Amino acid sequence: MSKGLNKSKINLIGSTIKTLKNHDPELFSLITSEKKRQIENIELIASENFTSKPVLECLGSELTNKYSEGRPGARYYGGNEYIDKIEDLCEKRALETFRLDPKKWSVNVQPYSGSVANFAVYNGLLRPNDKIMGLDLFSGGHLTHGFKTDKKKVSASSIYFNSKSYHINHNGYIDYKALEKSAISFKPKLIICGGSAYPRDIDYSFFKKICSKINAYLMADIAHISGLVATQEMNNPFDYCDIVTSTTHKTLRGPRSGMIFVKKEHDLHTKIHESVFPSLQGGPHNPQIAGLATQLKEVNTPEFKDYIVNVKKNSKYLSIKLKEQGFQLSTDGTDTHIILVDLCNFGITGSKMEKVCELINISLNKNTVYGDKSALSPSGIRIGTSCMTTREMPQEGWDKLAIWLKKCVDICLSRQLIFGKKLKDFNKNIENDREIIELKKEVINYSKTLYFPT
Repeated sequence: MSKGLNKSKINLIGSTIKTLKNHDPELFSLITSEKKRQIENIELIASENFTSKPVLECLGSELTNKYSEGRPGARYYGGNEYIDKIEDLCEKRALETFRLDPKKWSVNVQPYSGSVANFAVYNGLLRPNDKIMGLDLFSGGHLTHGFKTDKKKVSASSIYFNSKSYHINHNGYIDYKALEKSAISFKPKLIICGGSAYPRDIDYSFFKKICSKINAYLMADIAHISGLVATQEMNNPFDYCDIVTSTTHKTLRGPRSGMIFVKKEHDLHTKIHESVFPSLQGGPHNPQIAGLATQLKEVNTPEFKDYIVNVKKNSKYLSIKLKEQGFQLSTDGTDTHIILVDLCNFGITGSKMEKVCELINISLNKNTVYGDKSALSPSGIRIGTSCMTTREMPQEGWDKLAIWLKKCVDICLSRQLIFGKKLKDFNKNIENDREIIELKKEVINYSKTLYFPT
């Protein structure tokens, strides 16, 4: 009797819970609303992109059911025959994507994110309190490159290691001469090049020259520009670096995960693999690895090359249009998908600009520029062209965008005159601002006409 009852219950459950919509309509509604928001939004956040249907299929696959601690061929659980083949395929495609000789380079595709990938490098090659150098956060670097303030060690990379930053000059470019002088004096064991808000290409040969002088490892973090590096639209860090890390979801347009490329000489790759697991992570996220594998197949196509060319083209075009509207740009332009805008000439903060843009369905982020001391109330904004290039926004859309952004500046200035410069006062009843409401309608109506990949 009991056995039959249990079987009946199982059949009942299996016949009713078929989809997320049936099982959890509340969550289904939230996900549907987020998709609608993306369709109706002009997405300019430089660290985001819209991935493809094949990647999403991998992310929602049965691969999530499998636990696979360890490396391919050396797992700590059984039943990983096909997981091994998927990870091997992903590694093979990753090396091919960046034109790397598997005899000289190894890759680890298990990091859960770019931040984990970076710390895995530090953990694998350094000892606690060893010295590292990275681009300062206020100069466009990343938190994981050793960020700290005068009063607090913020990032784990500054807590566990002795970090020192190098900086940009007043023109917005990396101050290479000051960097060399500082590195020779500080003598770090590892120098990190790359950043999250630096709009120009990097002179990896200069970094290598410094590292050779002080016997330091050279690591490039290409999280933002990996798609441009893969398509040979930017300088190649692999010609000079010992280690290269990257996220996989920005210009590479894959799932959210990380990669570490490392030279095999001096057994560096073994140290890195052991740092990822068992030192820092548990079982890898197999759906992400599969999603990355299928995205790397796309990256190795003429169509993706055309996409990246258009990302750069749109970035340069929008830069021109923004300057025509009176915007000042850090470095006066860009070599990448990133445009860093300095709002000082308008007399508004990036926080206010970000808020008004969000309310009219344009997503971008406040960002520090040269001379800023606070990341919470910076003088600039960061714009990226990857997302809207994926959505195939034509030239007229970029023209409209420059005008809309200038209108946002004007709204900020108007509200400052009425309510004052304090952000708390500035935001009073802002959702009911007529100019914002009308501009939002215009943005939504246009965004809905554009291609959306899923």
